[in-house]
Amino acid sequence: QVQLVESGGGLVQAGGSLRLSCAASGRTFSSYAMGWFRQAPGKEREFVAAISRSGANTNYVNSVKGRFTISRDNAKNTVYLQMNSLKPEDTAVYYCAADRRSGSYTFRIDPREYDYWGQGTQVTVSS
Repeated sequence: QVQLVESGGGLVQAGGSLRLSCAASGRTFSSYAMGWFRQAPGKEREFVAAISRSGANTNYVNSVKGRFTISRDNAKNTVYLQMNSLKPEDTAVYYCAADRRSGSYTFRIDPREYDYWGQGTQVTVSS
């Protein structure tokens, strides 16, 4: 089992940047594909980005491509989400999640297929 703790959220003006971090407990972090999801009030949780166990492959929802970058440091048991050129529509609670069943170079985008979740961190982008 792995425990996930997100940090780095906050209030930022449109056009600004934030970097989210997700620290994982345990010694098997490199065995998990990782994903970032977000949920705005009154909306379903949506996929934002994912990264394979090796870090070689990544994927993004279209609305953040070119603005967000997911990365991981397996030595530090941490996955990051660098968010640039933020927009008010990026406002949401952001969650990281771990998937223990994907292969070394694959990942999932369906939140129902992730096994472990963090508590979330609020990101608010003002216009």
